[in-house]
Amino acid sequence: MPSEIEPIEIEPIGHVRGGRIEPIDDDWDAVTALIELDPEQWSPDALAGLDAFSHLDVVYLFHQVDPTVITRDARHPRGNPEWPRVGIFAQRARMRPNRIGVTTCQLLGIDGLSVRVQGLDAIDGSPVIDIKPHVREFTARGDIVQPQWMTELMMNYWVDRSPQ
Repeated sequence: MPSEIEPIEIEPIGHVRGGRIEPIDDDWDAVTALIELDPEQWSPDALAGLDAFSHLDVVYLFHQVDPTVITRDARHPRGNPEWPRVGIFAQRARMRPNRIGVTTCQLLGIDGLSVRVQGLDAIDGSPVIDIKPHVREFTARGDIVQPQWMTELMMNYWVDRSPQ
């Protein structure tokens, strides 16, 4: 068994372009953005077949979170004292130890090395670590259980309030 864990180096595959410039907490379904792959690393062949899927799982970095504000203990989500103090691993807050975000979003189209998505809760400039097709069989199996405070917190997270 190794006595020391080797550090992991992760290179972004691309960046989020467009969408929001600030990490506002709610109404993410109104947001469309591009994920632009780095042309130095990738050819459009890397995206071949991805357009057959309706949704993507995107892994990205919360790049604007100052490392000095990383949460390592319990806190009230969004500072709401009505909700219980819970640890960072019981939340999806951006002040995470490795500042990694994961979102399932809708795929709107692909053009060369640009992937157009809706509902990606990453902001303009966010480094994208990985893109995976969202596969039904990888979605949670069985009943999904979550506390009431999380249901309340998420009530407006995906609401699309854009004019119709």
